[in-house]
Amino acid sequence: MTWQADGNKKITRRTFVMGGVQLLLAFTLFGRMFYLQVLEADKYQTLADKNRISLKLLPPPRGAILDRNGIPFAMNRKIFRAMIVAEETGGKLRKTLQNFGKLVPLQEEDYERILKEIKRKKSFVPVRLKDDLSFDEMAAIQLNIPDLAGVSIENGLMRVYPQKEFAAHPVGYVSFVTEQDLEQENLLSKMPDIRIGRTGIEQSYQDFLYGETGNKKMEINAVGREIRELEKTDPIPGKDLILTLDSRLQKAGYEALKNESGSAVLIDVQTGEVKMMVSTPSFDPNIFNEPVDTKTWSRLNTSDRHPLLNKAISGLYSPGSVFKIVVALAGLEAGVITEKTKIDCEGRLFVGEHPFHCWKRSGHGPLNLKQALQHSCDIYFYEVARQTGVDKIIEVAERLGFGHKTGIDLFGEKEGLIPSRAWKEGRFGDAWRLGDTMNLGIGQGFLLATPLQMALMMAHVANGGKKLTPVLSMDARKEPEKLQISSRHLRIIREGLTAVVNKPGGTAYHARIDVDGQKMAGKTASTQIRRISLAEREKGLKKQSELPWKDRDHAFFVAYAPLEHPKYAISVAVEHGGGGGAISAPIAGIIMQRALELDKEDREKSK
Repeated sequence: MTWQADGNKKITRRTFVMGGVQLLLAFTLFGRMFYLQVLEADKYQTLADKNRISLKLLPPPRGAILDRNGIPFAMNRKIFRAMIVAEETGGKLRKTLQNFGKLVPLQEEDYERILKEIKRKKSFVPVRLKDDLSFDEMAAIQLNIPDLAGVSIENGLMRVYPQKEFAAHPVGYVSFVTEQDLEQENLLSKMPDIRIGRTGIEQSYQDFLYGETGNKKMEINAVGREIRELEKTDPIPGKDLILTLDSRLQKAGYEALKNESGSAVLIDVQTGEVKMMVSTPSFDPNIFNEPVDTKTWSRLNTSDRHPLLNKAISGLYSPGSVFKIVVALAGLEAGVITEKTKIDCEGRLFVGEHPFHCWKRSGHGPLNLKQALQHSCDIYFYEVARQTGVDKIIEVAERLGFGHKTGIDLFGEKEGLIPSRAWKEGRFGDAWRLGDTMNLGIGQGFLLATPLQMALMMAHVANGGKKLTPVLSMDARKEPEKLQISSRHLRIIREGLTAVVNKPGGTAYHARIDVDGQKMAGKTASTQIRRISLAEREKGLKKQSELPWKDRDHAFFVAYAPLEHPKYAISVAVEHGGGGGAISAPIAGIIMQRALELDKEDREKSK
């Protein structure tokens, strides 16, 4: 009996403990279920949906880019493209690609891209074979479809550039998403079949032109295959962008400059609108609609004439005698000279024992400021720079737009360089010397500027001292500000520039124009790349044209027109062109004359 009682007590205690443990486990399980199903319901519902639903992004049609008169620079064209689904080839992917290549030629780079994309994507995801199929190519594909398992044709859009080389640099181009793009965590990197703005306006206004991405929710199975569409939000097309450029002037500028390596920029001196921006040699941006083959890419990138570079905003040059305009204004502003101040040019000027020569070795004789500009006398501006000093020259140069970005609505603009005492000390560990100021006086030495900066400086002189911000988009125009430069001093400079082009003996006299009485004023410049040595001269080498192309001087010309009520300012830069008066001035004359003629035509049409 004792044993039995003790046993019952032991059984009762064990049952109680086990029941308590079970009850605790039940409460724990119930609490966990309540937490997961009630408190965390939204979270796990979302995770479940992600396993069941695929979100596919839909790129919008890109906005068009138009010139100021509505002529398209960039637009979209409907095309047909060939696609392939790897799993539908029945394991004969390479055989299918070979058959396709016999009908529609593919480059080696195309095969590499296609195979890389197929490897990266799931086997049931379509991969692009070829864009912009011709009617004959589509017919050939349809006729041979039994041998092209997995191949299909679908509709698409392609970015096209009707103006081709004429506006390639300011407008830019788009190209496919690259491997580097795919590494970035952004929306565009998730749509590898779209094209992204790479240069020019296409890049600067990427978001504006792109629009808003749409999406499509698709139900998928366990391996990711789409089963049915659940929901769709259509993309919002990008907005059209109207530029300040005139396609007629783009063509005229390109035709005038196309045989040279250089650039030309035409600016409205009252508004800052860029009416023309050309860089040569150029390229056809339509080639980037397909991956560019290695040979073409190498040719574009290794050419010593740099066809991909927008020289107008990214080319850096010593401006040479163009900078004499700045030095003259600095001298006038500092009170060092007046319009009547004469300096005698004997062909050379000594600083200590070092001679500084004028381009005219025999000298110009006594000249006042207007005559010095007309004949581009080096000695006159050496002396003005020496008396004015580097600090005042830098101050005026910065006001006129040198040494900093102009603010134009393009990526890739260079700042240029105005050397100063502090800059030279930091760069070379050497003090600023008088010889540096003398070199600055004729735009040589360390000084660097872009053609756009030179055109902007001339615009500031022409408009009487209104500070402009150059723009390419009509919507980006800004109100001019006031430059702190005397209008009387600017008038004196303009009179000297008028003599350069319109008075016999002026360095650009042969490039003068006359459009119904409207004339041009300007300034020539040449910057030395390599000096012809005395030994070479003794051997008969005397002319720039006899040097290798890369050793010849750069040629520049800046101008404005008309003389009364100026409207346009222009700069023309020709790399290794020789003389500014001989090469760049005539090109500028052709472009300026065309601009004035078009103004007349447009006025007559409006009537």
